Amino acid sequence: MNTIENIDENPNQELLTQPPTQTQNQTQSHSRRPRGFAATAAAAAAAAAAANNNSNNNNNNASSGKGKKEREKEKERTKLRERHRRAITSRMLAGLRQYGNFPLPARADMNDVLAALAREAGWTVEPDGTTYRLSNQSQSHHHLHQQMAAAAATTTAAFPVRSVESPLSVKNCSVKASVECQPSVLRIDESLSPASFDSVVIPERDSRGGEFNASTSPINNSVECLEADQLIQDVRAGEHEDDFTGTPYIPVYVMLANHVINNFCQLVDPELIRQEISHMKALNVDGVIVNCWWGIVEGWNPQKYAWSGYRELFNIIREFNLKVQVVMAFHEYGANDSGDAWISLPQWVMEIGKGNQDIFFTDREGRRNTECLSWGVDKERVLNGRTGIEVYFDFMRSFRTEFDDLFVAGLICAVEIGLGPSGELKYPSLSERMGWRYPGIGEFQCYDRYLQQSLRKAAKLRGHSFWARGPDNAGQYNSLPHETGFFCERGDYDSYYGRFFLNWYAQTLIDHADNVLSLASLAFEETKIIVKVPGVYWWYKTASHAAELTAGYYNPSNQDGYAPVFEVLKKHSVTMKFVCAVPSLQDQEALADPEGLSWQVLNLAWDRGLAVAGENALSCYDREGCMRVVEMAKPRNDPDRRHFSFFMYQQPSSLLQGIICFSDLGYFIKCMHGKKS
Repeated sequence: MNTIENIDENPNQELLTQPPTQTQNQTQSHSRRPRGFAATAAAAAAAAAAANNNSNNNNNNASSGKGKKEREKEKERTKLRERHRRAITSRMLAGLRQYGNFPLPARADMNDVLAALAREAGWTVEPDGTTYRLSNQSQSHHHLHQQMAAAAATTTAAFPVRSVESPLSVKNCSVKASVECQPSVLRIDESLSPASFDSVVIPERDSRGGEFNASTSPINNSVECLEADQLIQDVRAGEHEDDFTGTPYIPVYVMLANHVINNFCQLVDPELIRQEISHMKALNVDGVIVNCWWGIVEGWNPQKYAWSGYRELFNIIREFNLKVQVVMAFHEYGANDSGDAWISLPQWVMEIGKGNQDIFFTDREGRRNTECLSWGVDKERVLNGRTGIEVYFDFMRSFRTEFDDLFVAGLICAVEIGLGPSGELKYPSLSERMGWRYPGIGEFQCYDRYLQQSLRKAAKLRGHSFWARGPDNAGQYNSLPHETGFFCERGDYDSYYGRFFLNWYAQTLIDHADNVLSLASLAFEETKIIVKVPGVYWWYKTASHAAELTAGYYNPSNQDGYAPVFEVLKKHSVTMKFVCAVPSLQDQEALADPEGLSWQVLNLAWDRGLAVAGENALSCYDREGCMRVVEMAKPRNDPDRRHFSFFMYQQPSSLLQGIICFSDLGYFIKCMHGKKS
């Protein structure tokens, strides 16, 4: 009773001694709104809290602004580190390809490198990455461990070193002086698995105290701890890098100077030409290359061809029993302000151009380039009733008819077809007369009326007529890729519009080659035809490959832009001549990779079954450049023994003046011929 009475007197006593229930929590959350003085105090407290929150937000915004700047700086630093890493990787890949003959793809990654190294060492690498070594006999796991234990015991007997579980935890230790007379190299059984290396420690002589040091794993040991017969033969290739005795014979042709024929198609100095050709003969060259200039032969009147100077020149060459390759040069040469000869397009073509400037290539600002005719007039009858293709064909047919006897006698062995500026298959996007300087990215050359009509037609067929325009954020001739919105990393070059435009731009170049080569095959039936492909190697280590894109090769890092070009060359059975460049100090800042580009172009051409030839760039002056070109012409240890079919040596001036690209042209020719110097 007393208990009950006490509860009745204090009904909340039980609630005070027990934890609150969910119902009580809900009741407490819905407390009454304060009134009077309490309401005033609550309002003041709320205002102070709001002011404090605003101050904190301002501080947070300032902090976030600073943090954003730091993140942007770190992002730029990360980009620089990535570019540096790519540059190192590219040089490593180039070295493995050139000197180790590793069959790495053009877009190799580190997985490809590891797989190639493993296969070179005799391991088997499956497509899913599974790696193992095949032995002559099937061995059980127990037998492998027995071999491992035996190898470890043998090593311990010869070298009393401390036993450890992992080579990473090995500590320095010394041995008795009597051990110094023992061999310092462990011969590893080929049947051992890679796991056995972890249980073997190879002592290494300490150069400071004459002691042995077992602080390193055999996998990480330097080359000094291996015997000569254990080294890969390619490591010792440097001892014989200049020895090309017994290598394939590559004919060498030398380009004659361009000023031997004047603008009236007359031979300037026959005796000087004889001396120069005699000097070439003494160097044991196989032949000479002669530019047949459209601007000279058909220089004054359409379809009026003057070949007299070339006839006299060919007769002199025949006296020395040398072969001749001729170039159908449909482009300009030199400049008015240069000391060298200047050869323009035919005068009657220039007269047409005064009234119709759209026959020439045009950049975004409307400036005309007269180096060669635009691809847009290939099928337009704007050249006195003839199309560009017909003009080229008439010139080639006239040459073939005029010198038929030299073709029959075998003096003229090949014909190179000029397909653009400098005779190369490319747009004039990198023209010095327009202000371009290395390593600028160049400009697109598609703003003449005829190419714009082609672009509008392609955009309409694509279903997006508003794409009928050139990019407006591609920079200027000397811009750098990261300075533009089109070529920068993740730029518009890889957008839907960018891919459409670049495909059209590259296809127009390919169509031009296809059209001209179709008629060249008719004019020079049963004669070797050559096409020169440029080596646009700067900015090759960037994602966009900007300089290649403006030149007409749609070859960014995620696409192979040379394959469709080589399909057309294969269709017409032509020889691809590649301009071989060598690295220079300027290339580092331009993220250039001449060796990487050469590897891609040459191997792709060989894989397509094309005959491949080479031509030196004018930047090749020293012995090192000479040997790089030779290595490119006849790669060492190529299992397919692929090599150039010939090499064209380009000289900046007369050989008689002593100005030549290589320090010793005679030695270079001996290396190409495979003869001992």
